[in-house]
Amino acid sequence: MTSHAGQLEIDALAKKLDATGFPESLPAFCAAQAERYGDAIAIDYFQDGAQLSYRALHERSNRVAANLLGAGYRKGAHIAVMLPNGPASVLLWFAIMKIGAVIVPVNTAYGGKELDYILNQSDAQALILAAEFMPAFEAMQNRPVLLNDPIVLEDGELGCLEIGGPLAAFDPGYPIAATDLANLQYTSGTTGFPKGCMLTQDYWIVLSHSIAQVHNHYGNRNLFFWAPFFYMDGQWSFLSAMAIGGKAIVASKMSLTKFLGWMHDHEAHYCVLPEPILKTVPPSERDAQIPLKFVHAFGWRPSARAEAEARFNLAARDSFGMTEVGPAIICPEAAGDILKTNSCGLAAPYRETRVVDENGNECPPNTPGELQVRGRAIMLGYYKRPDANADSFDGDWFRSGDLFVKDENGYHRIVGRLKEMIKRAGENISASEVEAAMREAPQIAEAAAFAVPDDMRREEVMVLVKLAEGVSVDEMPATAIKDHAACLAAFKRPRYIGYVQDFPRTATNKIAKSQIAVGNVSGPVFDCQLMATISDKTVFDLLNR
Repeated sequence: MTSHAGQLEIDALAKKLDATGFPESLPAFCAAQAERYGDAIAIDYFQDGAQLSYRALHERSNRVAANLLGAGYRKGAHIAVMLPNGPASVLLWFAIMKIGAVIVPVNTAYGGKELDYILNQSDAQALILAAEFMPAFEAMQNRPVLLNDPIVLEDGELGCLEIGGPLAAFDPGYPIAATDLANLQYTSGTTGFPKGCMLTQDYWIVLSHSIAQVHNHYGNRNLFFWAPFFYMDGQWSFLSAMAIGGKAIVASKMSLTKFLGWMHDHEAHYCVLPEPILKTVPPSERDAQIPLKFVHAFGWRPSARAEAEARFNLAARDSFGMTEVGPAIICPEAAGDILKTNSCGLAAPYRETRVVDENGNECPPNTPGELQVRGRAIMLGYYKRPDANADSFDGDWFRSGDLFVKDENGYHRIVGRLKEMIKRAGENISASEVEAAMREAPQIAEAAAFAVPDDMRREEVMVLVKLAEGVSVDEMPATAIKDHAACLAAFKRPRYIGYVQDFPRTATNKIAKSQIAVGNVSGPVFDCQLMATISDKTVFDLLNR
């Protein structure tokens, strides 16, 4: 296979998309799939014993839409939803699309501080949440008046939102179009709190149908997912399964030790394969008989990808996307020798890419620069953030903030980040948000948060702190800093905490994180997971990332 064959493969996917066409809206898509696939299972929450057929998904979400409309919510209303994976989350998602409202998915790990920000910044007019998340709601200090009486769901049931039973048809009385705003999807930025990406219904239609053509290429029908539905990954994963008339098999709780057994038990053809599987689960004779045909191996080392292909007899490919642009880069099956590098592939259908230097000029092949992306149905912009929009767009090109090289055949390889982002087990964490939380402690003068490597989660959060004048380590031990970090959502809290007398600085006196080394650390580094200090060698390994 050659790189030319890979481009022909991507071109063929685009031609199939053009020939098939797209639904006029998400409600129309839901209705069409219900008509076509009827009582076939659309989604199976196997750990909870709950399933939805295509017909039930459509007719039950019609009822929820009718009840939302009856409660006064209309096109353009912002409705925040804080639910775990389960039927209620996907039924509400489609119901909100069917009235033309805007869903604000809320991370279920958020506490009162994060809810204060998200629910106010998004102008949420309603909040629907599971009863288990009421403590976070009650911890809010700046609650919008409209949200004083949230809709609380017990035991995963929709309750008052589903009174009246399934509806075969629903019409809100006004048109719903693909160009309508569908989501304010919050993604962690590098300049503080998350930003709300304004995503249209067409964004989800293009994204899901593009990935559906990849599944059709490999012959996938049973797709296994474990991403929470409040993330874009959970949403596009399910929609892509719907687009092929397949079955989405969804884990509510992830388990590395049970993962391969699930693939066998549910005859899964596709999943996002966690790289730690290779080390956590020993090889067995069953590996060669696994039903998987294709897996996404996001960010894997080439050697690990090759190991997975040999062990499980499947195709493993990286790709690259962002909440802001959806699928940007797809790695074709026919990638050839490029797979020996950590390439994530070629520009996806309906996407153009370029790599530019600091002056905005396109870089020659194989020269590092910032990846920029444009195309149909990327985000409209960040909600109420003109400053971020000005920084993030170069005309109609979205600035990814990631450093890439693009070779002469159009293949892309990520080489670093312009933005200070930590990606822990799939969670995007803003370094500056963690630093700001640390500085709220009067004993801490400055803090630097950054990513360090981790075998299980790919990256972990390390924080080095400079204590305020006159404050000793005994007065502000690492355990006290750990307790202070509880103001952050659990996934944002630092695992490693250390101290510096001072930081290396730039010419403008900013902390030069790239220059931080072992010599800057002035005392023991504490591991919040092991609840113990770690060795000098471990500190050296973490800082020589």
